[in-house]
Amino acid sequence: MVMPLYDDAPLRHLKRPIVNHALIAINVVIFLLVHSEALGDPLTIMRGFAIIPRVLFGEANLADWVVGPPAPATLVTALFFHSSLLHLGSNMLFLYVFGDNVEDAMGSLHYLLFYLSCGIMAGVFYIYATPQSITPLVGASSAISGVCAAFLLLYPRATVTGFFPPLTFVMFPYWLITLADGSRSPTRPLFGLKPPLFAFHASGFLFIGAWAALQLVNASWGGGESHVAWMAHVGGIVAGLALTPIFKRRSHPLFDRGPNRAPPAPPREKTAPPEETGLEG
Repeated sequence: MVMPLYDDAPLRHLKRPIVNHALIAINVVIFLLVHSEALGDPLTIMRGFAIIPRVLFGEANLADWVVGPPAPATLVTALFFHSSLLHLGSNMLFLYVFGDNVEDAMGSLHYLLFYLSCGIMAGVFYIYATPQSITPLVGASSAISGVCAAFLLLYPRATVTGFFPPLTFVMFPYWLITLADGSRSPTRPLFGLKPPLFAFHASGFLFIGAWAALQLVNASWGGGESHVAWMAHVGGIVAGLALTPIFKRRSHPLFDRGPNRAPPAPPREKTAPPEETGLEG
């Protein structure tokens, strides 16, 4: 899985993406509260707030000691629970990098409605794709998939800087050796990749396009043996592509050329109007 670090798309309408920051804060607080075990067993708590297809279809019931909202409400509550620190960290990193620009292009209220709508639509897509599943589904990745799809439509030419964790892990010893060797610069790129994370640059179209293709491939061939709900990601991507034109500001174009926009042509010099010579066929 490639991970984003930052992008160069500027904020044009908002000083601060307050909704995006609030979503990140809520997810972090809920994670810390649940996994502190102050409220009981974390797995039991998450099961009550998770999406479980057979429970939503009324074919199964939760145990009496599991506390949670009505089954339909779990399409929303599941978006704010995460099973591990890695699960939370990767989701919040994607949301931090791409969510601020999407909020800027939509406005804060529209962005919140968009985020929740993508999560709900992705949850519905997931339960119909896996109606017999009794495995609890939690995590914000379905809604964040919609955010990524929105970024793809809104800022395809923006430059995204990211890294590939396995490559970073393999190359990190090289960076340590270079750091210890005073004769070489520890920040000198290697094969165009900048240490210590060996980050790379790609357009938003290429970065998110490749990420979306990976979700489709995994949903088609790798979903059965994975702990990742690839179908929910696909549902979020489809929802994001469909809803972005509805929720974006009217003044904000799709496929924005962003900072790579060509400079406007200089104004032409005024000349005297030509003499009228009639119409030509």
